[in-house]
Amino acid sequence: MLIINAVVCDVNGERREDVLIKDGKIIAVGEGLESDEIIDAKGAYLLPGLVDTNVRLKDDQLNAKTLAKVAKEAQQGGVTRLVLAPDCTPNIKDSIVLEFVQAHQKREKRVDLMSTIAAVDEDERLSNIAILLKNGAKAPYMTTAVSNNTACRIAEYVKMHKTAIFCKAQDTSLSSMGVMVEGAVATSLGLVGIPPFGEVVHVARMIEIARKYAITIVFKSIASPRSIELITKAKEEGVDVSCEVSLHHLMHCDEACRDFNTTAKINPPLAEKEAMSALQEALKAGKIDSLTLLHQPNSPVNKEVAFAEAAYGCEALADGYSLYYTKLVKSGLIELPELIRLAVQNPAKSIGQKAGEIAAGQGADLVLFNPAASYVLENSHSLYNNETLFGELTPLKG
Repeated sequence: MLIINAVVCDVNGERREDVLIKDGKIIAVGEGLESDEIIDAKGAYLLPGLVDTNVRLKDDQLNAKTLAKVAKEAQQGGVTRLVLAPDCTPNIKDSIVLEFVQAHQKREKRVDLMSTIAAVDEDERLSNIAILLKNGAKAPYMTTAVSNNTACRIAEYVKMHKTAIFCKAQDTSLSSMGVMVEGAVATSLGLVGIPPFGEVVHVARMIEIARKYAITIVFKSIASPRSIELITKAKEEGVDVSCEVSLHHLMHCDEACRDFNTTAKINPPLAEKEAMSALQEALKAGKIDSLTLLHQPNSPVNKEVAFAEAAYGCEALADGYSLYYTKLVKSGLIELPELIRLAVQNPAKSIGQKAGEIAAGQGADLVLFNPAASYVLENSHSLYNNETLFGELTPLKG
């Protein structure tokens, strides 16, 4: 397959080149290339596929149907690699469930579908982390609800196996009764709020564990600007930590919850407007390491209920590249190569893979993206429902 007349864009910038693909690999990039199969990009972008390492299944149910659905949505949105969070039913915490996911992946042609594993079970007993990592799990996933002793034991395992911890920082004693962020909007709606400093306290705690054990921690879906400040300072001090932030927390604040809008009930909760603006400034300053679409889909029966009873989550995967491009690039917040660094290269790096460059020898998980095309998103379970998005996408798996 030879792709011609494309604007090739990766972490190294934009240029006009043709790309030759064979057996899922990029064979050559340049001019004068030949192939029996030619695709004329007609001036569209040729981009690396997105990598999202924080994806959940519909209603948190793990089965063949939800795996097939998430793969289809990923393909539609230009996500060519995704990593499932393990806190689903059944929980991805043993070899049997992991093998079920991997068996589906072997049959899957649209997307590389991987998973993390739950580091502990409901009783805070450690999973068999060593065996599960050896069998192909990408990283142990933990929340900071675990005790310090358990967190340190998990740290010892990842140090031994030279992998990262995927860590969700939250204080369950503060968040168990809350349904959105603490503040004026929660008060006006009569809803119990969650103090944002709960995340900050636990980020600080895990930074010290990363420092002591010299391990890598990837903080998942950070929502507090203060957490980013702590992570940035730790990185400057040589601690191997990084932060992921969702598109939703960059684009929406707790005001989206007005009128008891359950689509805006996500986990972690949307921050107040001032914090949202601070997250955007952190993005522009290069203090955010990776992005996620934070895809947490639910059936109407779990969302179209009272706000306090509604499930957490909204949908985004099927419109991934168009959302990122429209909200972050076309708006002028960041340039397209920087988006690829944040939404392709760095997420892939966190699971020990390479992505983000279009060059000979690299995998050919690519997409054609026409930024001139536009459409109105029609999905009541999306925070961007009825908005005009830019970008027509064509998946390419050579």
